Amino acid sequence: MPDYVASYRNYLQNDKHASANTLSSYIRDVNQFRDWLIGQGFADLKKVKKDFITKYLENLNAKGKSPATITRSTASLKSFYGYMVMSGFMKSNPAKGVASAKVERKYPEILTNREVELFLEQPKCVDEKGYRDHAMLELLYATGIRVSELIGLNVSDVNLAAGFIRCSSRGKERIIPLYQTAVKALQDYMRDIRPRLIADAEETALFVNMSGERMSRQGFWKIIKYYQERAEINKDITPHMLRHSFAVHLLENGADLRSIQEMLGHADISSTQIYTHVIKKQLKDVYNKAHPRA
Repeated sequence: MPDYVASYRNYLQNDKHASANTLSSYIRDVNQFRDWLIGQGFADLKKVKKDFITKYLENLNAKGKSPATITRSTASLKSFYGYMVMSGFMKSNPAKGVASAKVERKYPEILTNREVELFLEQPKCVDEKGYRDHAMLELLYATGIRVSELIGLNVSDVNLAAGFIRCSSRGKERIIPLYQTAVKALQDYMRDIRPRLIADAEETALFVNMSGERMSRQGFWKIIKYYQERAEINKDITPHMLRHSFAVHLLENGADLRSIQEMLGHADISSTQIYTHVIKKQLKDVYNKAHPRA
């Protein structure tokens, strides 16, 4: 029996020039479907009927898979069987017309203004670690940059006199302004603390660990979790939550979407528009809680 999955992989890779993530996801989904078929005592991908696919998707739902996962699996099977028809292995696509799972829209969770203040107050500027952590958290909320961008910053990316940082990511560079508190926190850290922390005078990293080397993603996550516990905030704070909070708070205070898109480095404005939905949802929640007839 021909290896249809291997042929499909070659098609995705060489003809469609699919990204590594797309290739991995589609092949994994098809292989999982084939494994399920074998478990049902039916191993021939070529003889699959529509009801087999429907039953498989129902099985994913029963196992508690998310709507997004089921939707992606549906798309993968439609693509695979589309290839089977196009290549002449089958006459019709059994996945055609199979309904995708309804994906529930999830809005990003954010911190309130008070929670942000409480969180940023936690690092105490009494030692090297406190000054460094204070500067890192202030910079993260001031700019909304990703954690990978934060730990990738070099000293040369900071312009304290002009009050901005230069952030390079995914082949693009953007300039992000800083509020005065963040400028002061960075100034104190860069002038007084970083020179005492770095292990090598040639080190270019802006933020270093206590061994004097560039801060790692894992190291920064530990810092976030440590101060979350100190602040006793009952939310699972992540660097991305601070990024979301940065965007929503700017929007609430009158910033326009295009400016926020530029600062966040979103390629598409639709990625930034999610924050308008967050604000609308917050207003609706307030209305439902406060209106006497709601």
